[in-house]
Amino acid sequence: ETTNKKMTVLEFRGSAHFRTRIICSLLSGRKIRIFDIRAQQEDLGLRDYEISFLRLVDKLTNGTTVVINETGTELNFRPGVLVGGRLSHACPNSRCISYFLEAVMCIAPFMKTILQLTLTGVTNTLDDPAVDVLRNVHLAILKKFGIPDETLEIKVQKRGAPPLGGGQVYFSCPFIRELVPIKLIEEGLIQRVRGIAYATRVSPDHANRMVESSKKALKPFITNVFITTDLYKGAEAGLSPGYGIILVAESTTGAQISVDTIASPGELPEDVAQRASKLLIEEIFKGGYVDSSSQFLPLLLMSICPEDVSKIRIGALAPHTVGLLRHLKDFFGTKYKIVEDRESNTLVLSCLGYGYKNFNSK
Repeated sequence: ETTNKKMTVLEFRGSAHFRTRIICSLLSGRKIRIFDIRAQQEDLGLRDYEISFLRLVDKLTNGTTVVINETGTELNFRPGVLVGGRLSHACPNSRCISYFLEAVMCIAPFMKTILQLTLTGVTNTLDDPAVDVLRNVHLAILKKFGIPDETLEIKVQKRGAPPLGGGQVYFSCPFIRELVPIKLIEEGLIQRVRGIAYATRVSPDHANRMVESSKKALKPFITNVFITTDLYKGAEAGLSPGYGIILVAESTTGAQISVDTIASPGELPEDVAQRASKLLIEEIFKGGYVDSSSQFLPLLLMSICPEDVSKIRIGALAPHTVGLLRHLKDFFGTKYKIVEDRESNTLVLSCLGYGYKNFNSK
């Protein structure tokens, strides 16, 4: 029955959830066809960052075949074997490096060898979570699923602000046989806030102003706030001026809630920090073990855990999370049970794992 399933081609319409479909295809071994990709738009077909993502997947795998029609509105994808190794990839400046890295983190533990990946491009944008969020929050999530600490790391070697980028990020991840089921139910109480204020090709004072402003905004709620300044000079500062701040609230049970903001043209450092602080307080009030931008990774990995029940508490379902749950059902048959906790106004999601095993590793 499983073999018959893998032979059938799953079909999807439109450009939404593009990365999710490719990742699920690689992990399930199922062929997919995506059609009507922006067929009604003036600028139709796949975007440069989506084509770049497919090129990256091609580097990470062996035997993957990708067929795109002339207009770029239809894609036929047949997944290959996840290989890994030492690789580099240049990401287009239209999307943040984290757009690519977040997806790679979902499949990195199931490679044949240790993955050592260097990505170049933009490190912080308005549309995608900052690379620092992946380093501080997503790596901690991977560790909860039993991925060893030794070679698991993300290094921001060069900071790259939009529009010209010039940033560089290094990611390494060990391979494992199978994941460990999780139960991340207890949110705990927020005990501290940690953060990074960065500035590239602007006055270092911008970073200090953001630190002071954030501390002032968060002081009525929590006093244990420590924000480091991350200043880059010369080649390490990328090609464009920019500054921003990343804040991570940590709870007594290890839950991490993160937000990041980047300065819009002409925006004052104080305003950037105030905006980040306000967003962090809003995310904390939503509740849950992870923030809304970090729901993707744990929910995907829960669905492919060994055949045991995994549970996680989240504040509210983000729009992209609803699409993810539908795709997990299509590819793996995973059904999530969602229980509303009215007392804390949160949701507890639980599922029985698909039982994925990494037969690629030596």
